[in-house]
Amino acid sequence: MKKVLIVIGIVVAISLVCMAIFKDMILKSVVTTVASRTIGSPVHMDGFSLNIFNSTIHISGFKIYNPGGFPEGIMVSCPKIKVIYDPNTLFKQKRHFLIVEIELKEMGVVKNKESKLNVDSLKIVQESDDSPPTPMQIDLFTLSIGKIVYKDYTIGTEPDVRVFDINKHKTYKSIPTIQQLILLVLAEPLKDTAIKGAAIYGVTLLTGIAAPPVAIAAIFIGQDSVQEIVVASFEHVYSISLEVLKRMGTITKEDVLSGVIKANINGAMVALQLEKTEDNKIEITISARKYLLPKLDIAGGVLYQISDKL
Repeated sequence: MKKVLIVIGIVVAISLVCMAIFKDMILKSVVTTVASRTIGSPVHMDGFSLNIFNSTIHISGFKIYNPGGFPEGIMVSCPKIKVIYDPNTLFKQKRHFLIVEIELKEMGVVKNKESKLNVDSLKIVQESDDSPPTPMQIDLFTLSIGKIVYKDYTIGTEPDVRVFDINKHKTYKSIPTIQQLILLVLAEPLKDTAIKGAAIYGVTLLTGIAAPPVAIAAIFIGQDSVQEIVVASFEHVYSISLEVLKRMGTITKEDVLSGVIKANINGAMVALQLEKTEDNKIEITISARKYLLPKLDIAGGVLYQISDKL
């Protein structure tokens, strides 16, 4: 009898292990498929583990590859992702995640011969307005950023390669959709680089992400214009605005007395106007047009970067 119980115990233990392995394999396949479809580029992960006892998910070796039209290679490499979830919502339509921690070790940004960036060519960026958002609730999101390797193929046969060591930790609260989470992971590392004209900045702003301590509260006042009122000195806002516009494109006009800065960003004519309000705040208005067509995403992208530095 004792031997029978031992055998039964071994069989049960092996069965539980097999169930755990197959459960993780199935979930890994589902998550990979959904992520690839949402982002619009192949996604791979080395490992996926869901622990039902402490309500945690561990993902290792998460990678996003370059979309079509770009050299083969990894665009985003995240060695570790940790999620603490609310077990009561795991199988509901709107899942609740208490904490999400992503370690982004390296991001490869590529500009091809047509001057397009790989990050701007993703489906999630190009079709952000058309794709229905996937609702969820993330209470706290922490992103650790390592470095960016930038390859520019517009110069010659061999790419011009630059490396930006970011080494920053950013924290966000109340992320409401999976699309916004992905856009943050893609857009945040670029803000500390000299990479110009990334449309993803504007898309990130248009999706309404708030990142403490800077909360972007832009008002879209026209087809080509965005506006925000900030509490800061005129000189400081002008200085930051000039710095951002110089980094994103080429300055065509700067007039500190009238608070006007104009620039060419990725072929679009961008105009920034600063004005003092009656309560001594600063009103920032930015418009952008390309071939006479409004480019709200570029105007929003400029405001997104200025707001982040104020």
